[in-house]
Amino acid sequence: MPIDAAKALAAEPRSGEITWDRKDVQLYHLGVGAGANPDKPHPATDADELRYTLESALHVLPSFATVAGAGSPGVISGLSMPGVDVDLARVLHGGQRVTVHRPIPAEGRATATGRIAAVYDKGKAAILVMRTEVADAEGPLWTNDAQIFVRGEGGWGGDRGPSARLDAPDGPPDRTVERPVREDQALLYRLSGDWNPLHADPEFAKLAGFDRPILHGLCTYGVTLKAVVDTLLGGDVSRVRSYTTRFAGVVFPGETLRVRMWRGPVRDGAIRVSVTAADRDDAPVLADTVVEHA
Repeated sequence: MPIDAAKALAAEPRSGEITWDRKDVQLYHLGVGAGANPDKPHPATDADELRYTLESALHVLPSFATVAGAGSPGVISGLSMPGVDVDLARVLHGGQRVTVHRPIPAEGRATATGRIAAVYDKGKAAILVMRTEVADAEGPLWTNDAQIFVRGEGGWGGDRGPSARLDAPDGPPDRTVERPVREDQALLYRLSGDWNPLHADPEFAKLAGFDRPILHGLCTYGVTLKAVVDTLLGGDVSRVRSYTTRFAGVVFPGETLRVRMWRGPVRDGAIRVSVTAADRDDAPVLADTVVEHA
């Protein structure tokens, strides 16, 4: 079996220094649609959008944590951990959770420590949970949990793990917005450090079973969080405490995302979110998605 669960879980964590600056933050924000908000008549110069793109007004979307320091150690790093030997063409990003311990600074230097936190046997596939904890001189900054879905690597009789499925939200959404995905969105987003050829190389995409390159799941993840912050959190990124999703389907560059949002009870401080591909009869894209907030 290419995945040795016991060996992967017992492996020593990998630590390394990561750095980022304002240019990295701005590039990431552009990669998830900043400056192109269709709800604004002139988004490139709108004051709300400039908070994502102008260095003098910059604040940091918490999903930037998935790419800060080029996301290392991250999903691809997790595939080279001891006990893990898999074909990249069989790998999909199954889910993601970011927990923010305090607002992310626009410039920083920190230590990122990554390890395989769990290995689950789903029968026809395996799921690796790659946990990355990041701290700077002032203490913890954020924790990333990436679920790595590896097709064809399950069936050894291991723990199936918890279910990520949530009950459907009650009633119609409080808000629905649409976010178009540019034809070159994946090419722009990958400059933040996710070089998986699945998102750029047509031949590699065919090997993975797709007609053409697909958008990074984490790009959709960022687009969605920005929509939630802008729509229901008053544009205040510091209100986000955690953000969890399950990647339920693919997005092709050029499509339009439909983002539905339900406010939770005030005491819960949570927003439920569903994302679908508007161009494909609302095919599921992100499911079981929750933004916890102050």
